[in-house]
Amino acid sequence: MAESNVWLDYILPLLLIIGYIAAIVVPVLLIVAFVTYGERKVWAAMQFRKGPNVVGPFGLFQPLADGLKLLLKETIIPTGANRVLFIIAPMITFALGLVGWAVIPFDAHLVLADINVGILYLFAVSSLGVYGIIIAGWASNSKYGFLGALRSAAQMVSYEVSIGFVLVTVLLAAGSLNLREIVEAQRDLWFFIPLAPMFIIYFISALAETNRTPFDLPEAEGELVAGYQVEYSGMAWSLFMLGEYANIILLSGLCVVLFLGGWLPPFDIVPFTWIPGFIWFILKTAVVIFVFTWTRATLPRYRYDQLMRLGWKVFLPASLAWVVITAGAMHLFGWMPE
Repeated sequence: MAESNVWLDYILPLLLIIGYIAAIVVPVLLIVAFVTYGERKVWAAMQFRKGPNVVGPFGLFQPLADGLKLLLKETIIPTGANRVLFIIAPMITFALGLVGWAVIPFDAHLVLADINVGILYLFAVSSLGVYGIIIAGWASNSKYGFLGALRSAAQMVSYEVSIGFVLVTVLLAAGSLNLREIVEAQRDLWFFIPLAPMFIIYFISALAETNRTPFDLPEAEGELVAGYQVEYSGMAWSLFMLGEYANIILLSGLCVVLFLGGWLPPFDIVPFTWIPGFIWFILKTAVVIFVFTWTRATLPRYRYDQLMRLGWKVFLPASLAWVVITAGAMHLFGWMPE
C-alpha cells in the first residue's frame, strides 16, 4: 500500500510533468531547426536564388545535415579561457530560449503552467538572457568577444525597458497578468489595433532583443569578428544559434498572445471557427517569424550610436507616453477592467 501511494503521489505526477515538458520542448526544437531552413528559402526567393535544394526533397533534410556537421566538429576551448563558464554560457542561452514556453498558451486549455503572473515570468526569463552572452564574452579570454558581449548587453538592456512599458499597456488594457486572460480580452478587438504604436515598438524592440538585422551589431563581422561567440565552434556555437532562433520563436509567439488574439480566429464565423485554436496560434506565429526573416533580407545594419539613440531617445519616451495616454483614456471613458 505504501509503495502504491509513493507511485501515485510522487512518481506518476513527476512522469506527467516530464511528459508535458517533452511535448513542448521537442516540437520547439524541431521548429527551431526548420525555421533556419525556411529563413534560407525566403532569403533565396528574395534574391532570386534556390536556397537549400540538394539534401532531401526540396532540401528539407538540410537542417539535419547541418546539425550532424556541427555535432561532429571539434569544440575548441581557447588557452586561458575559463573552461567551466565557457561551456556553461551557451547552455544558459539555449535553456532560456526554451523555459519561456512554459507559460505560453497555445489554446484555451493548452498551456503547461497557467500562472497569474505569466507576463512577469517571461520578462524575467528574457532579462536573464543577457547573462549567457556576458559570460561567453568574458570566459573566452578574447578582447573581441568581450567587446561584442558588452555591446550586446547594452543593446538588450536598452530595449528591454521599452518592452517593459509595452507589457504595461497590454496588462492595463486586459486587466490581468495572465496570458490566457489577455487573449480572452481580445475576443472583440485584437490589441494591435488600439495599441498600434506599442505593437510597432514591441516588434522593433524584439528585433533588437534577439540581435537581428538591422540591429545585429554585436555580430558585426567587419568591426568585431562575429562578436561574443567568436571563439566558439562546433556544438557550443550551435547552442548559441539554437538559443537565438528559440528566442525569435518565443518573442513571435508572445507577440501573437499580446497583440494578435492568440488562438482566436480572425473572424467569429463558421469557416474560421472550425479550425482548432492551436492551429491559428501556429499560423500567426509563422507570419510574425516570416516578417522577422523578411526584415533581415531587406534592411541594412544600423550604426551603434543610431541603435542606442532609437532605444533611449525615441522608444523610451514614446512607450512611457503611451502608457500614460492609455491609462488616462481608460479612466476617462470608464474602460478600466474590474
